[in-house]
Amino acid sequence: MFSIKLLLSGLGIGIINSLFGAGGGIIAVPVLKNDGLTQKSAQASAIAVILPLSIISMFIYLSKGYFSLTDGIRYLPFGFIGAVTGTKIMDKISNRLLSLIFSFLLIYSGIRMILK
Repeated sequence: MFSIKLLLSGLGIGIINSLFGAGGGIIAVPVLKNDGLTQKSAQASAIAVILPLSIISMFIYLSKGYFSLTDGIRYLPFGFIGAVTGTKIMDKISNRLLSLIFSFLLIYSGIRMILK
């Protein structure tokens, strides 16, 4: 069902994702948790939301010459391994621990960006 909250959340996720490279999860996870999902479900669902947005942004940035496909392709094999490993780890940890790890990474990333 359409709502202003849904509209604003979607816009925010799309804008943040395209500006910061998949950073839409920073907004998507809390929004999805607020809608009643568990931490694990919110993080998994955020990936499903962010993937098509990232693909759209990639094609737009590629057409504008901001990058070439070879810039990041060397990371893909290891990214695939990391994605499989991450999903296996997520099965073994609690929602609470996952939430703490997510929060810590957000705080750590913010501090690191401010200091560098």
